[in-house]
Amino acid sequence: MKQLVIGDLIANVPVIQGGMGIGISRSSLASAVSNAGGIGVISGVNIGYDEYDFENNTLKANLRALKKHIQIAKEKSNNGIIGVNLMVAMSYYEEHVKSAVESKCDLIISGAGLPLKLPSLVKNSKTKIAPIVSSSKAANLILKIWDKKDNTTADLIIVEGPKAGGHLGFSNDELNDINSINYDDDFKNILNIVKNYEKKYNKKIPVIAAGGISSSHDVKKYLDLGASGVQVGTRFVPTYECDAHENFKSIYINSKKEDIKIVKSPVGLPGRAIKNKFLDSITLSRPNIRKCYNCLVPCNPKSTPYCISAALINAVKGDIDNALLFCGADAYKINEVKSVKEVINELVSEL
Repeated sequence: MKQLVIGDLIANVPVIQGGMGIGISRSSLASAVSNAGGIGVISGVNIGYDEYDFENNTLKANLRALKKHIQIAKEKSNNGIIGVNLMVAMSYYEEHVKSAVESKCDLIISGAGLPLKLPSLVKNSKTKIAPIVSSSKAANLILKIWDKKDNTTADLIIVEGPKAGGHLGFSNDELNDINSINYDDDFKNILNIVKNYEKKYNKKIPVIAAGGISSSHDVKKYLDLGASGVQVGTRFVPTYECDAHENFKSIYINSKKEDIKIVKSPVGLPGRAIKNKFLDSITLSRPNIRKCYNCLVPCNPKSTPYCISAALINAVKGDIDNALLFCGADAYKINEVKSVKEVINELVSEL
């Protein structure tokens, strides 16, 4: 079995769990993935949605919950590899990064923007850093700035393709003609860009394929292409260990290909979600936003088409008709709930 090596971190299987929505990927799922030999990842945005003071002290609740879930995941996985996914677009990004570092998380993964400040925020810690990019242009820019400004480079790079769920680094026009996006060629370009920094810093920088990775065939294809591993999100939602409500898992299992749509997020980025009453309703009228959770920097509660936090909290709680149901392009291929261990075994079965 091919291991995923990130400096002094060694995962026995080359699978990283994607960070998904609010409350979907917390300590339960992350520790299960780590125990199965992969890298478990906790999603940081509004992670404290069920804390007692979340409504009135949102930031305090989130930072406390982040530390708590990192600690629980590390304990439940017997000090396995636990990462945190923190979107650059989130409010109080720096505070969350510092909290994750203080909690001794192994890896910080950042996308939905350019994480240009990330190296300075983890300085003098053992926490590894990984940007999520959707193009060789973005990869080149981030690595060039980190090199020049901080005299450092990435420990890992995740290349997220157009079939991913959540916020996507592609335009609506590109996603409407998905076959025009040559992900494989751009992935190879990024491998070549990385070689220059590997040589300069005398270190291996694993490049990870992500977005639409749902089968053992996909995993083998990208490892044969030169990837050091894969990031998988959607396959882990309908697992016993996932914190999502059973209603959410059922939607994945019962979805059809035509149910999966491209939607516009208040962040300004397109995303992929399962069609439901909520998506129908926001095309007709703007929901009444009674509270702003100040979760995303670009979001203005006076003009945002809907509150993404409220919609994602409804999803994790199982209020499916009023929820935003983020998913990857291949969610419709899932037809039953499985254990995390079963999913990982399937993903690596051809290696």
